[in-house]
Amino acid sequence: MQKSMKKYFALFALPTIIAFSVAFVIPFILGVYLSFTEFTTVNDAKWVGLSNYVKAFSNQDFLNALWFTVKFTVVSVLSINVFAFILAMLLTRGKKGTNLFRTVFFMPNLIGGIVLGYIWQLIINGVLYKFDLTLTFDPKYGFWGLVVLMNWQLIGYMMIIYVAGIQNVPKDVIEVAKIDGASRFQVLRNVTLPLVMPSITICLFLTLSNSFKLFDQNLALTAGAPAKQTAMMALDIYNTFYGKTGWEGVGQAKAVVFFALVALIALVQLLITRRKEVES
Repeated sequence: MQKSMKKYFALFALPTIIAFSVAFVIPFILGVYLSFTEFTTVNDAKWVGLSNYVKAFSNQDFLNALWFTVKFTVVSVLSINVFAFILAMLLTRGKKGTNLFRTVFFMPNLIGGIVLGYIWQLIINGVLYKFDLTLTFDPKYGFWGLVVLMNWQLIGYMMIIYVAGIQNVPKDVIEVAKIDGASRFQVLRNVTLPLVMPSITICLFLTLSNSFKLFDQNLALTAGAPAKQTAMMALDIYNTFYGKTGWEGVGQAKAVVFFALVALIALVQLLITRRKEVES
């Protein structure tokens, strides 16, 4: 038995561990090390200690990007999950046409958001321009354009997860609650939400991580304009690393801070929501 286990370990587990180490662990350790150095290539790294981190947190662009990212993440996570849950509740009532509506709402997840993002940006800019009567590009245009884009891309995806969770709620439990005199809101708060909490945990994790790490859409739609006021953390790290000569180490330090924040936020969210999960 032991020989058989060793054989399977060597055949399946060991190659996976080696591949994971080469693809992730070694680059990650090297990346952390480089954040404490001044370098242009890996071979000419010069140890400078914490100076890169001091420069990073002394850089106003980085602090602005951090604050902009936090605001964007909070608004996006709340709006995506609220709309997705409402749609899921409406689509699990068992009426005709449900499958068609599910497909329609899920389609945005399959269509490139950046392509339509330009149109939204033009619409939002035009509407806000009409009310503000200004010719300058205001940061709030880019903020709400990115929020709309994020909602467009993720609501359908999160809705499918919520639909699966709601459909797994035992109908007899809901019927018993109604017989006991519970209102619709009480059923939702005391029965449905606790039993759907695993789906909420997954959706919050996905929306949090995707919103906080947003890069491509930020670069394509606003590129940080005006004056880097709409640059998120990922874009600021990119601009620091590739846009400032001699700041590669600072960019790497920002990347390490970025990773630590994403990991911490995701871990805290998972711990909080998992504690609220109940078995059906």
